[in-house]
Amino acid sequence: MRFVVTGGAGFVGSYLVKMLVKENHNVTVLDSLYRGKLENISQVSKDIEFQKMDIRDFDSMRNIIKNSDGVFHEAALTDVQESFTKQEEYVDVNVRGTENVFKIAKEFGIKVVYASSSSVYGNPEGTPITEDSERAPINPYGNTKLEDEFLAENYTKDGTSIIGLRYFNIYGIGQTGSYAGVITKFINNLKEKKRPIIFGDGQQKRDFIFVEDIARANIAAMKSNIKRGFFNVGTGLTTSIRQLADQMIALSGLNLEPKHEKPLAGDVFISQADTNMTKRLLSWEYQTKLDEGLKIFFPL
Repeated sequence: MRFVVTGGAGFVGSYLVKMLVKENHNVTVLDSLYRGKLENISQVSKDIEFQKMDIRDFDSMRNIIKNSDGVFHEAALTDVQESFTKQEEYVDVNVRGTENVFKIAKEFGIKVVYASSSSVYGNPEGTPITEDSERAPINPYGNTKLEDEFLAENYTKDGTSIIGLRYFNIYGIGQTGSYAGVITKFINNLKEKKRPIIFGDGQQKRDFIFVEDIARANIAAMKSNIKRGFFNVGTGLTTSIRQLADQMIALSGLNLEPKHEKPLAGDVFISQADTNMTKRLLSWEYQTKLDEGLKIFFPL
């Protein structure tokens, strides 16, 4: 089949692209290279078509997407802390850019699987979080992802097939600070034999999900007979930030203690996915446990 992957040179997108190529699909990557890197897809560069393109460029995207069988929409700005200082840019890219994808999909009857986020839930009243939990983001990035969901709901009313995957905390080789940023920051400090910095008391809990599991979830959603809806993509397990720090220090072999600093604005306290609906309807579940996934970073 012929697929378009927006943000295909980024962290998640590049893993998805390589997985699609491995399955012998025809893949076109659209990426502005604002955050994405060609080196992320260098090993499949001869097997794909690459177009340097901004998702806000409606006409250029339309000319490419119209000939596809499906679109994986991964392009977005994803840094929570940055979203406080660049709110208009985040709305422009994450909301207006996403609506461009939805508009084109509606015109040509093309299925879209796109990256939503667990950030739409904010600080939930209870965990694990189900898909029908209240959506109450606590930062501008989460607000843009919620706006995308409102758009998806409106477009699917007209028959457009759109599936939003609510990613929890993604990690893996090639991740940037905006994806499970705490892991990136811990790794950077440990490489320099510095103490990992924990913002707050370290009791914040996260559901860390390996990037290859995220890529598989996208493909499962596209192949499924499901036409619309939102699905959690996580492990259903939680790890506190303090536990994570201790685990990574142990893997590094260093004799260090974490350093605590003041909490970050807009930082969610607990995030834990209920993935029962994803397992049942998309026939997907995670494969990589955190202790195994973290080993890919070591030795440093």
